[in-house]
This record gives sequence, C-alpha cells and structure tokens, in this order.
Amino acid sequence: QVQLVESGGGLVQAGGSLRLSCAASGRTFSSYAMGWLRQAPGKEREFVAGISWSGIGTFYADSVKGRFTISRDNAKNTVYLQMNSLKPEDTAVYYCARAPFTTARVSEYDYWGQGTQVTVSS
Repeated sequence: QVQLVESGGGLVQAGGSLRLSCAASGRTFSSYAMGWLRQAPGKEREFVAGISWSGIGTFYADSVKGRFTISRDNAKNTVYLQMNSLKPEDTAVYYCARAPFTTARVSEYDYWGQGTQVTVSS
C-alpha cells in the first residue's frame, strides 16, 4: 500500500514563494515517476510538474514553467515542488501523485495524496 502525504501549503502574497513536500511510504518509491497536480475551485484537476524515477527528467505545464521546480530525494522517499513568483491564479489544492512512467496525463497517476491548500493573495 502506497501512502503519499503532502505538506508545506499555506497563504502567501503574490510574488512570494512556497515549497511543498510529499513524503511517500513503501520501498518502491524510487521505481516510479512522480508528479504534482492541482485543482482550483470549479476547475478540473490539472498537471503541474512531473519528474522521472531517477530525477533526471523533469517537465512542466506551460503556466508554471520558469517559476516552479520539481525535485526528489529517493533516499528520503520525498518529492518537492519549489514555487516562486506565485500568482493568484496558482491558488488551488496541490496533490502529489505517483505514475508508472513520466506523464502529464492526470488519468495515468494511480496513487494520490490528500492534497495541501495553496492560496495566493493579490
């Protein structure tokens, strides 16, 4: 059984930064790609950033490219999302999730955390 637990969300002013963490249980963490996805009120869940099992490959949604950075520490079973230059439109519940391969398709993520709220005030 895989468990993913996010932390680090909160309230921040526009232009500020937050760092999200996602701690994973289980011995197979390093065998899977990981991703961060988000869901704003009234909107569908969307892909934000993904990282390969090794951490070498990363990719981002156009809306966050250049502002967000995804990384992972396989020794700690943890994946991170550094968010800089935050905008009000980044307000959402952020989820980390696991996928069998690197993907931007929400449907291909098979295990999800409970989410952490990020609110950016203008």
